[in-house]
Amino acid sequence: MAESIQTKLFINGEPCAASDGGTYEIYNPARPAELVGCAAAATPDDVDRAMQAAHSAFAAWAALSYSERADSLRKVAAAITQDMKEVEERARLFTREHGKILFETRLEISRLGERFVQCANYGERLEQDEIITASPNDTIITRQPRGVAALVVPWNWPLAILGAKLPQALMAGNTVVVKPSANSALAPAMTLHRIAEMLPPGVVNIVTGSAGRIGDVLIGHPLVRYVNFTGSVDVGRHVMKVAADNITPVTLELGGNDAGIVCHDADLGGDAFQRLYRAAFMSTGQICYALKRLYVHHSRFDEVAEGLRSVVDAQIIGDGLLPETTMGPMNNAKQLKVVTDMIAEALGCGQDVHELGQIPDLELYQTGHFQRPVLVFNADPSLSVVKNEQFGPILPLIPFKTEDEAIAMANDDPFGLASSIWSEDTDRAVQLARRIESGYSFINAHGPSAMDNNGPFGGFKKSGIGRNFGYEGILQFQGYHSIAGAPGSLV
Repeated sequence: MAESIQTKLFINGEPCAASDGGTYEIYNPARPAELVGCAAAATPDDVDRAMQAAHSAFAAWAALSYSERADSLRKVAAAITQDMKEVEERARLFTREHGKILFETRLEISRLGERFVQCANYGERLEQDEIITASPNDTIITRQPRGVAALVVPWNWPLAILGAKLPQALMAGNTVVVKPSANSALAPAMTLHRIAEMLPPGVVNIVTGSAGRIGDVLIGHPLVRYVNFTGSVDVGRHVMKVAADNITPVTLELGGNDAGIVCHDADLGGDAFQRLYRAAFMSTGQICYALKRLYVHHSRFDEVAEGLRSVVDAQIIGDGLLPETTMGPMNNAKQLKVVTDMIAEALGCGQDVHELGQIPDLELYQTGHFQRPVLVFNADPSLSVVKNEQFGPILPLIPFKTEDEAIAMANDDPFGLASSIWSEDTDRAVQLARRIESGYSFINAHGPSAMDNNGPFGGFKKSGIGRNFGYEGILQFQGYHSIAGAPGSLV
């Protein structure tokens, strides 16, 4: 059995235990009896110390030029990606505590480094102010960092999602207090420690532990000037309420029930079905903007159903550390039950349900938080698997006759995070995408493997407020500042 580890908080440039010495245990979802490690369980006093440290460090960090902050971000990227032995150790630890396959954990770590570099590359653009010369005044429109930012990271892709907010906050000139999810805290804490060590004390601070104990203290702290949260709608709603007490602005990236539309002229050759599989089932379906509803033109339905069925059934379900595994367990028993309840409902309603995939180790499968990937053909739109976000390995397929019908079904949902159009006619696909109520649309692809991080990402409706990624993701962490003077005096 692999050795368990223990991670600490990181406050004001130093790793430290929780003020009361508390820790909590994290177990392997593939092997729930295996203790992966213990994380420090921060107290409200620890959160306050982290906030005070970030506040004290803010003025000096904000005073640096964009070029100077960009240099620091590039050094961070090198520090977390160049030692391949250390990266591999961290990736294996992450797979053990999270469950996802090793390929995906390696991908997360590399993408985090790439996103630090990407934000650093915006430095020259960020330096440019806008100047308006018009009566009665000349005006300089500039921006300034907000102050201390509270960053709350979920359990499903914590390192990749960290890359959607941490380098952006730092490049904008803010200092931060980061709280990883209690379900996936070990590898993220180790990664964050390495990042924090590369920066001045207090610029990056890390608190781990129960959201019930420290969540409101973090979000509602009087020194917080911005909150960036990724997670569920219910928790996001609560975050917004707590932040409102101090009139603290928020970015909320919440859930999605993301629709894909396969048109009559979709090109289903080559690796199309592999792309559809990854869209829905990457990371065991535990991705906020994964493909969660697939609407298929009736003339292509049987072809899509059989093609997807073949690819999904070939997947190997098991421990994510094993090289042959292509789908690991779900992260936790609570989310597993959400999915198994959906499957039970569909079966109870007489739906055409297909549980697929290969199980080389049945004993392991029955012990861990595993669920074979599931397709529901001709799914009734009233089913919870269609109406609600599954966040797991289950995908309903629904036929349609006209594109107007497909768009109407896609938009008939309280979420609006991501979507996709599958068509050989790119121009028409773009026009269809413009009609879907979502913050991000893919053409002939869907999900993390197809996302361009240069564009802003976020949702409409209950999928959230604000945007991460891209140049716009940095601007979220700044406030506009207008400076006016007499005509001709500022230019």
